[in-house]
Amino acid sequence: MTPRIEVVGIDSLILRLFEQIEESNMPWLLAASERLRIVFGPALVDLVPSYTTLLLHYDLQQLDDREARALIAQAFDNLSPQTDSSGRELQIPVWYHPSVGPELALLGQRSGLGSDGVIERHSARSYQVFALGFAPGFAFMGLVDECLASPRLSTPRQRVAAGSLGIADRQTAIYPLVSPGGWNLIGRSPSQLFDRQLDGYSLLRPGDRVRFVPIERDEFVRLGGDDTPFEVTP
Repeated sequence: MTPRIEVVGIDSLILRLFEQIEESNMPWLLAASERLRIVFGPALVDLVPSYTTLLLHYDLQQLDDREARALIAQAFDNLSPQTDSSGRELQIPVWYHPSVGPELALLGQRSGLGSDGVIERHSARSYQVFALGFAPGFAFMGLVDECLASPRLSTPRQRVAAGSLGIADRQTAIYPLVSPGGWNLIGRSPSQLFDRQLDGYSLLRPGDRVRFVPIERDEFVRLGGDDTPFEVTP
């Protein structure tokens, strides 16, 4: 495999491995990340995986562009995907309810499944964590069933509660912190995804797989969830 290299800064490169989002990309991205960390060693400042790319930031005081590209070629020489992913399997509880998921009923109408059908379909599969971004601990996961795929809201909300579970296109994610956002909200989780005590500050890491487990309101509150109803305003 030979990635397409794109310059994004004097000391940063994007390595484009794929053109389309597929779950089968992740073993290659993980293998490439591990190999790059080894060959760059202390000259590597940061390495950020995404759906199809790796953002590589290197120390300009240790390497120039030519040397960085030579190390990239070395890392990808005879690269093979990881057959045994180091990702974890996690279960995250979710209270699926219209009072905290204002788009739950709408998605039920669009899909023809009804609200209960959306809950059943969304919680029936495990989701690959592709990347972290947007906010600390915000994990982009997918791929949701095609019948649940929904475009982002035309006008993002100014405030989305922490723990809110949403869908955007075929992605799904939980807002780890109170923030603006334009995803279709279908529930809320009591889990803490961002924690300064965690390695990397995030409960989830690229390569993990997540299954959402429906729970009732009483269990949600018992686990520390905030059941304050969502105000349906832009």
